[in-house]
Amino acid sequence: MKNHMAIAATLILAAASGSAWAQGGWKPERPIEIIVGSSAGTGTDRTARLIQKIWQEQKAMTVPVAVVNKPGAGGAVAWAYMAPKVGDAHLLQVTSYNLVTNHITGRSTQNYTDFTPISLLISEYIGFAVKADSPFKTLADLAKALRENPDAITFGTSSAAGGANHIATGLFAKAAGADLKKLKVVIYNGGGEALAATLGGHVSVWVNSASSIAAPYAAGTMRPLAIASPQRLPGALAKLPTAREAGFPIVADNWRLLIAPKNLTPAQVAYWDNNFRTLTQSKEWNDDLAAAQMSNSYRNSADTTKYIAEEYNDIRDILVELGLAKPVK
Repeated sequence: MKNHMAIAATLILAAASGSAWAQGGWKPERPIEIIVGSSAGTGTDRTARLIQKIWQEQKAMTVPVAVVNKPGAGGAVAWAYMAPKVGDAHLLQVTSYNLVTNHITGRSTQNYTDFTPISLLISEYIGFAVKADSPFKTLADLAKALRENPDAITFGTSSAAGGANHIATGLFAKAAGADLKKLKVVIYNGGGEALAATLGGHVSVWVNSASSIAAPYAAGTMRPLAIASPQRLPGALAKLPTAREAGFPIVADNWRLLIAPKNLTPAQVAYWDNNFRTLTQSKEWNDDLAAAQMSNSYRNSADTTKYIAEEYNDIRDILVELGLAKPVK
């Protein structure tokens, strides 16, 4: 009798708790598409494929999951593909900072309000680096030169005017007390081109993600001056000061965002909230981010929506000062 009661209690407990991935209410009934607005191998694509890999390895989904690349127009092709699919929780999209910046600059008519923000996933903090033999030893050295002789300082960034790297440059220049109207920024098609231009002496400073700066820093060809992160990054970049430690209280983050079509039901949002909370707590997820010099910034749907609304206003302010924001009608 006692054995039967113990078995029954175990079965009741198992049914009540389920696996970490189990949900009540809505669940997917057909294949999941993770849309990426860039080509294979890019940062957003890599994030989407990591999600797919963890789900497959942990058997988190009872339906197939496919990553679908729809590159073009700085993400606008992918947003246009998703926007009409209102209420369909079987589509997700990994996107980035440009969902906000492209709307502010007028490059896209679509905004985060045209979708359901599901989760802020990753922070990719931005750094400032010079070539190894540069006369600038610290971020304060660079700030002084920028104030005194702005025409002599050129920043190399990628890959769009008004993008995350460009905004980081503007935030630093403003914190340094420089004249933003005299700021000289060259926009390259990719981080590699901007790095080559810096090494060749064509620009003074390379502004890019910490993950991109890590390799030339390790090779000794570039000297990072600071990373615009809230605290020092771990691992290979741990010796680098934050911009705040260097005297400039700025944070610059090219975050990765997960969105879905507009008008999802509360049950659908709750399903994805629980799923991504579990995924971002996994060892596989966090080990991968650490190796890539990225940070886990998980927020649920409600907190993500609030965060992006605040970011939109802050980003618009600096883009107005840079002369890159479209007029408000």
